[in-house]
Amino acid sequence: MQIVGRGFLAQSLRPLVARHPDTVVFAAGVSSGTSQADAGFAREADLLYDALVGCRRSGRRLVYFSTSSAGLYGVQRRPCREDGPVRPSSPYGRHKLAMEEVIRGSGTEHVILRLAYPVGRAQRPHQFLPSLVRQVRLGRVRVHRGARRDLIDVGHAVALIDALLGVGAPAGSPGAGAPAGVVNLASGWSVPVEDIVGHIEGRLGVRAERQVVEVPPEDPVCTERLRRLVPAAAGLGFGPHYYRRVIDACLARTRLPEEPRDDRTP
Repeated sequence: MQIVGRGFLAQSLRPLVARHPDTVVFAAGVSSGTSQADAGFAREADLLYDALVGCRRSGRRLVYFSTSSAGLYGVQRRPCREDGPVRPSSPYGRHKLAMEEVIRGSGTEHVILRLAYPVGRAQRPHQFLPSLVRQVRLGRVRVHRGARRDLIDVGHAVALIDALLGVGAPAGSPGAGAPAGVVNLASGWSVPVEDIVGHIEGRLGVRAERQVVEVPPEDPVCTERLRRLVPAAAGLGFGPHYYRRVIDACLARTRLPEEPRDDRTP
């Protein structure tokens, strides 16, 4: 496996380097769902174009990380499915959809993973959970009421990726149609942000002042396709309280230093 990128996801995927030699994993680009950085989007696009050219020359398939957030799916009032409609609600979501379309039109065999909110070691400070923990520690946290987050331990995400590539995920091809190469990579359990903040506060033993911002309610991510392709996903402990285990593990093993924000790599 060739990994394009050096950030959080790329580092997490390194145990798979010796596996799947026919695969290029694109783990580079803008990593903040709130980013509006046109220059960052342009850099990611250029890297992706080069990766697609390389895949066409070598005959390898490309794995691309898109997003399963409301930034791509929008508000649907039903579980978000890979073969259902999308309605991007943010520059980040529109960028990810545009990159998906580039990949589908490239003639390259591909798998597009619409990733939820991975959590783990070496995560960038501006990403969702490290940012939230930092705010709670500082005593003031911004809460988007109506927002929900599907947290997934990055170790579980990597195991699912390994399994998907091993069993043969439904790869996309020029005539396969949009949904063929797309899989939601998530736990399937979206949690209100207020519950996530409350659990962090309980573990840290602090109570932060809340700055509440009302946002449209978000929909859960459908993981039916993922569970059908990888039945072993049922053994990873996904469920309504899974997010607590993810947060606890993160707080136990990860230092979250104050660093400048960097949108370049996930």
